[in-house]
Amino acid sequence: MNALSRRICLFVSRAVISFVDDTRTVQYLQARINALETVGDIPRYVEYGLSSNPPIGSEALVVFGNGERTNGIVIATSNATFRVTALKSGEVVLHDNTGQKVYLSQAGMVLDGGGKPVTITNTPDILADTPLLKCTGDIIDNYGTNAHSMADMRAHDNAHVHSGVQRGGSNTDPPTTLE
Repeated sequence: MNALSRRICLFVSRAVISFVDDTRTVQYLQARINALETVGDIPRYVEYGLSSNPPIGSEALVVFGNGERTNGIVIATSNATFRVTALKSGEVVLHDNTGQKVYLSQAGMVLDGGGKPVTITNTPDILADTPLLKCTGDIIDNYGTNAHSMADMRAHDNAHVHSGVQRGGSNTDPPTTLE
């Protein structure tokens, strides 16, 4: 095999990630290309606005400029263990290795916390421009100073009665405790 053919063969390689350094301005990886070849300090470039730290054991696609193993760049990573499958054409999922997902499905957007809390921070307002907002659990407003859920307050209000209050018109009954 001549030198040019060898460089072409060495231009792109699949590798398995063995170490991630996510402390610098560009993320750097160490990756095992085969049983005899491990390459370190390979920069990993990703699209603007997206950041991730691939789990050890994930696969990487490494491009080596001029086919020289000292000049690599990671252009893609993947981990089949955690990949979300059975997406329909055009659907997108942002996910991690713990089950958290933001799913842009054909039927609508789904936020799955993977059994963990979802925290919204550093925003002055949350606008829900929707005709119906549904919640299967309790809601507590003024959380820092209020210990009662809206269901607690509604139950308290429903049990509220007045004695000695003059009865209203003929179509009005006196307040009573609701069951």
